[in-house]
Amino acid sequence: MLKRKKVISYIVIGLIGAITISSCKVGPNFEKSDVPTAATFRYDSLQADTVVNLRWWELFNNKELDSLIIIGLQENKDVLQAASRVQQAMINVGFTKADQYPGFGVAAQANLGNIIGGQPLSGDAGIYVAGVTLNWEIDFWGKFRRATEAAKANFVASDYARRTIQIGLITAITQTYFQLLDFKWRLQIAENTVVSRQRGLQIISDKFESGIIPKIDLNQAQIQLSIAESSVPFYQRNVATTETSLAILLGRNPYSILNELSLMDQEFPADIPSGIPSTLLERRPDIVAAENRFHAETANIGVAEAQRFPSISLTGLVGGAATQQLSSAATGGFAWSASAGLLGPLINWGKNKKRAEIQREVALQSAYDYENTVIQAFKEVEDALITISTTKVELAARKRQVEAAISARDLSLDRYNGGVTSYLEVIENDRSAFDAELQYSQVMQQLLNSYILLYKALGGGWITAEEEQAATQNQTNSNKMN
Repeated sequence: MLKRKKVISYIVIGLIGAITISSCKVGPNFEKSDVPTAATFRYDSLQADTVVNLRWWELFNNKELDSLIIIGLQENKDVLQAASRVQQAMINVGFTKADQYPGFGVAAQANLGNIIGGQPLSGDAGIYVAGVTLNWEIDFWGKFRRATEAAKANFVASDYARRTIQIGLITAITQTYFQLLDFKWRLQIAENTVVSRQRGLQIISDKFESGIIPKIDLNQAQIQLSIAESSVPFYQRNVATTETSLAILLGRNPYSILNELSLMDQEFPADIPSGIPSTLLERRPDIVAAENRFHAETANIGVAEAQRFPSISLTGLVGGAATQQLSSAATGGFAWSASAGLLGPLINWGKNKKRAEIQREVALQSAYDYENTVIQAFKEVEDALITISTTKVELAARKRQVEAAISARDLSLDRYNGGVTSYLEVIENDRSAFDAELQYSQVMQQLLNSYILLYKALGGGWITAEEEQAATQNQTNSNKMN
């Protein structure tokens, strides 16, 4: 009994010692890249140092849009795949971390015969051994801990990659929704123009039959009607294909999407401060994801470096053994065994060294990818800011153009009916009014789209109320600690 306790004590002491010596980690520790940032964005008119971090699409005050986004976040297949990848990455952390600890199992063996261990016996005999086994590769060089570090960083990266996909989906749904409203409004303009030109053609036809006007005026009226009529199926087709695109974004089969709100009724959100550029590094999920991918590849350098050194492993068994003559009584007792092994490279022509060098280059590429993601983010914010400011000016000019074109069309028609001008003037002003209305609708949609791109470029804001509540609680806890 005393011997059994001493053996167990030796095993425990050996495990504690192994844990103690497995404290170093080869390879570099992760350090964030220092990306220079400007003090402010060039085209930020508010020049504020904070940003409204919320569910930005609600700023459009459109219940139809809100419901579509909720459907998309719940049913879009890309988002569901991203959520599954996050779950996979989380499981992989535990899977990788398990390599740091001893593995225990069970083993049983039975030998029967008159020769055991190469030695003849006087009679038939059996040897029976059963117990608990131990297998453990001591993480002396930190290989498994670096692998776990990489797995954790990849988990965070996948989580932020999912958030990037969610924000991209919300952006695509919002853009496609406003594009649908734009096409429906332009379709309505085309249909109204057809009705107006049909009435005008009827008047022209009556005048021609009465011999008041030449046939060329009749032909010109017929041409203008045909132009308007041809635009109707064009916009009908665009409405249908845009509905299909929107349905796919929602994760559903194509269907007709009804809209109670028209494009002209849509509100523009108020301007919000863009914040200082340095905070963009914390808000943009694609930046955080790229940074964590860089972290993971840096940790993998340690994994590669550790493979250049010998691995130390322990194996053992604690259990019971018994011997039994087939024709006599059995004997047995406590059984144990322990062994240590060392396995390391001797000559492999620099293969392990090259593996580590390759991984360093992979990590360097990840660093460049992170820095490029940051640069692209700054570009997207600057582009969105200047697009909003200039498109506002363009929309105001387009509105004045529509008002003037409609007025000119009505005046030229009165002049023509009064015999003051030719029908060519009527045609020209009617065409200008038609084009001006279509262009105004398009520019309005482009301005809405510019706001969408700005919010996306700034990091998107909260996706769910739960996220916002958690962030508020974290901020409250942080303030209490300070």
